[in-house]
Amino acid sequence: MIIEQFFPTIIYGKDIELDNRQLAQDIVNWSNQDKGVSKTNIKGWHSTTDMAAKSEYSQLVKELVGMQKEIYKEEYLDREPRIGNMWANINPPGGMNSPHIHPNSLFSGVYYVKSNPKAGRLKIYDPRPGANMNMPSRKPGDPGKHLWRDANIEPIPGRIIMFPAWLWHAVEENLSDDIRISVSFNFIQSGYQ
Repeated sequence: MIIEQFFPTIIYGKDIELDNRQLAQDIVNWSNQDKGVSKTNIKGWHSTTDMAAKSEYSQLVKELVGMQKEIYKEEYLDREPRIGNMWANINPPGGMNSPHIHPNSLFSGVYYVKSNPKAGRLKIYDPRPGANMNMPSRKPGDPGKHLWRDANIEPIPGRIIMFPAWLWHAVEENLSDDIRISVSFNFIQSGYQ
């Protein structure tokens, strides 16, 4: 039997070293001074989307742009990556983010500042409309990632996750007794405003 897999959805990850304690403190301070905005956040705080312009986050911006350049090389993309917008999220116990996509962007992603295993995983959904037409019964056991209809990504502090902006995703409820702090962002190609 010949088996080939076409049209994969690639999720990129990279672990970096930043001063997450300072980042967390800066974000908490920001949340204490600004009521934020309401988007997909449920019981959580979502900052305004101008975070990339704030000097205290310049090291994170540098790391994100560097990773995006690696992805451009991997995917044979032309032009240069540019951050379209960037914002902080604080999900307290019970906080979550409903399923959504990021229109008018090429790549989206998240950087985990503070989290723990019960603070809410990133849930991604199979983007193929045809695959969602039926849910066949399967035998016991692990059928392999290529047959999954959704997947969960652990929120590991110091990790960047990037994915196509059209990929439906959500954040599970924070079931821990501590806050979960992350930074979300969108990238566009230079020349597309």
